[in-house]
Amino acid sequence: MARAAVLGRLTWQLGEVAELIQETPRVSSLVLDVPDWPGHLAGQHVDVRLTAEDGYQAQRSYSIASAPESAQVTLTVERLPDGEVSPYLVGELRTGEKVELRGPIGGYFVWRAGDERPLLLIGGGSGIVPLMAMIRHHAATAAAAPVRLLYSSRSIEDVIYKDELARLTADDTGLAVAHTLTRSQPAGWEGYSRRIDGEMVAEVAWPKKDAPAVFICGPTAFVETASSLLVESGYDPAWIRTERFGATGG
Repeated sequence: MARAAVLGRLTWQLGEVAELIQETPRVSSLVLDVPDWPGHLAGQHVDVRLTAEDGYQAQRSYSIASAPESAQVTLTVERLPDGEVSPYLVGELRTGEKVELRGPIGGYFVWRAGDERPLLLIGGGSGIVPLMAMIRHHAATAAAAPVRLLYSSRSIEDVIYKDELARLTADDTGLAVAHTLTRSQPAGWEGYSRRIDGEMVAEVAWPKKDAPAVFICGPTAFVETASSLLVESGYDPAWIRTERFGATGG
């Protein structure tokens, strides 16, 4: 039975685009109807494959942004100028068209609502995507664990899910969000205005006595910096789970 389940997840299937949501000038969310979707955990990802008319194929992995409780699968994709896959997904794809995907994949970088430890999420750029699946899972289940998110973006225009994060914070779901904008800030900005550093982490992170669950996702250098700062502050490395991405061709 277990082998059959794994093989099922690794079978390519078609998802139909039900909705396209422009999150930022370079980022869009693809909301997919996947008839035989087996369900997923918050933090997992899928492989997406495109096939050209001449048979050439390109494949990339994308984190799932939707909560496990959602009936649809949402992928949030950042368009990379020289990419093979992302420019098609963000810009050319239309509702009603179909996308070939395989998954869900991954069992390490996942969070379950039954975990009542304080939750610390640290995201850089599009690294927010799997963390958003956790936040949505937390809200959908009214989970007991309090959540803090430290989110680094280049500018306010680059903040993915900005309005939803603000709403979830205002709705008193147990979520607190700290933003830092590293390149430009709007007039009257009251958040952080620099790359993450020890002082920022000390102000946002849970006290080490709380032994929180930590998930960090973003570019490799960002993830290494954030995790090192936490360990230097006394966090047990066993509390920290990381997922990183680099220049993969998009």
